[in-house]
Amino acid sequence: MNSDRAISDGDRKAFHRDGAVILRNVLEGDWLATLEKGLDECANQPDGMSSELIMGETQIRVDQFPASRSSYLQEFILKSPVGPLVAEMLGTQVRFYMDQMFVKPAGELMATAWHQDTSYYNAEGRDLIRAWISPDPVPRGASLEVVCGSHNWNVTYRPLVGKDPNVREEEHKANLERAREYGFYENAGEDFAYNDALLDTSLPEIPDIENNRGSFKILGWDYEPGDVILFHGNLIHAACNDAVLSYPRRAHAIMYAGPNVRYLKRLGQVIPDPKALVAYNPQTGQSLSEFNEVFPLVKEKSGS
Repeated sequence: MNSDRAISDGDRKAFHRDGAVILRNVLEGDWLATLEKGLDECANQPDGMSSELIMGETQIRVDQFPASRSSYLQEFILKSPVGPLVAEMLGTQVRFYMDQMFVKPAGELMATAWHQDTSYYNAEGRDLIRAWISPDPVPRGASLEVVCGSHNWNVTYRPLVGKDPNVREEEHKANLERAREYGFYENAGEDFAYNDALLDTSLPEIPDIENNRGSFKILGWDYEPGDVILFHGNLIHAACNDAVLSYPRRAHAIMYAGPNVRYLKRLGQVIPDPKALVAYNPQTGQSLSEFNEVFPLVKEKSGS
């Protein structure tokens, strides 16, 4: 464990100003090995929450809650230096909220469109923080990029997926079939499909960042194993496809929540609640601290 790595004043200033920061050399060999074992374990054994998004010759595998079936990822989330650094960034205790795995095969990479995470989950609050980690080198052309300061726009944008409630089921299915004919479709898991979500059309559409890049300050990084990217849950972000890799790009995205994060039942929820939360019948406005067994506190640094 790289116990000497601390959050500097510059790190904290950049994070709160831009909404994202890269922390270099956070993870050492043992933790990278644990992460890699967990990601490979889940990649080799898909479950009902695993799905594939296909676009032409490119694709991405996405798993929801992979740590629920990997002791390696559970250990990484709760005991690695990542959680304590998130807590140090916010200056408060944090809880593990949920995680996802993203695997892009070697070759030409599928782009991830500009989006905002907030509206995909039944949670709201200023202290939703993503940690993005990979055991692989990820050049700038294949890595995350963010719209600086967009976490402070005070807007929740609609998700990019889901059924428009104003469109009949038959028309929705026809639209999906037309998209498949153009090579864009989802191989959904048994328990989860992005296209099964209800689209909340009361939320505004996200701005067209890609065709107006010059109008925004866009930040990205060359990423090396051991680095950790932290970004705000409200931040608009994407992933590039300007690189061809000879190896898969594996990534683990962990969501941590500070004390001001509360449950919010969204009309257009995309990502389901953790299965363990269902028994509690959560209500809008409840603090996540009321569900300690579902959202455990992350151990702070020794001596803190």
